[in-house]
Amino acid sequence: MSPATLTRTEATATDTTTLDQMPAALDSSNSKLVYLYLATVDEATISELQSTLEMQQLALFPTLDTLEGEGLIEREGETFTVAA
Repeated sequence: MSPATLTRTEATATDTTTLDQMPAALDSSNSKLVYLYLATVDEATISELQSTLEMQQLALFPTLDTLEGEGLIEREGETFTVAA
C-alpha cells in the first residue's frame, strides 16, 4: 500500500508505532527529529536531511555522529538508515 492510500486512522497508527519504537536514550530534540525522520522514510542522504528538516550542517553532523556512535543509525556511503 502506498503512503497516498493510507487512511487517517492507518497513518495515525503508523505514527504512533514509530514513536513507541523511539529509543529512550534520545535526549535532544535534534536527535529525536533525525531519528524519527529516518525511521519514517527508511533512508536519507545528508542533503535530504538538511533540506527536509531545515537543519544546518553545524547541527546535523554532530547529531548524525552521536546517533551513529550509539548504534542507532547506520551510514553506507552518503546514505543514513535506522540501525536494524
